[in-house]
Amino acid sequence: MINLGTFENPETGKIERDMAAARNIIQILVMLEQKTRGNLEAEEQRLIQSLIYDLKLAYVEANKGKQ
Repeated sequence: MINLGTFENPETGKIERDMAAARNIIQILVMLEQKTRGNLEAEEQRLIQSLIYDLKLAYVEANKGKQ
């Protein structure tokens, strides 16, 4: 969420956006969800899917504000 400019960077104290880094993190989480599919408890699966959904939505919203 820091990369999306939602929170300030604790190191700099500034609101910063790094959309490429945010996209990479989302892609890593999608890969993790795919690789662990079938090996997680139902609640864990829902949690990672919800996290990915929320991050994708935040990414789209942050990209809209950039245009």
